Amino acid sequence: MSKIDLFTGLLIGFLGALLGSYLFIVLFTQYNFLSGVQIMKSQGSLGKLVTLGSILDLVLFTILLKLNKEMMARGVIMAVIILALITLFL
Repeated sequence: MSKIDLFTGLLIGFLGALLGSYLFIVLFTQYNFLSGVQIMKSQGSLGKLVTLGSILDLVLFTILLKLNKEMMARGVIMAVIILALITLFL
């Protein structure tokens, strides 16, 4: 059961970062999502976009801890670490 919770938390973390990036582009720029990502990539700011998107993971982590879902919260942290490593090497 804990491996399923860990995987669920990992999935929640990736989806949370994707949703956060989407909300940042749609709310704070005049571009739609795909063109905003392409422009950020051409400017070399894709890592910054993923970092801003991961702020939503902090909220998800706090909610999961309040609900006593420690393994899911651990999965969210793993997703943040994986995203950090991906943006470090891209």
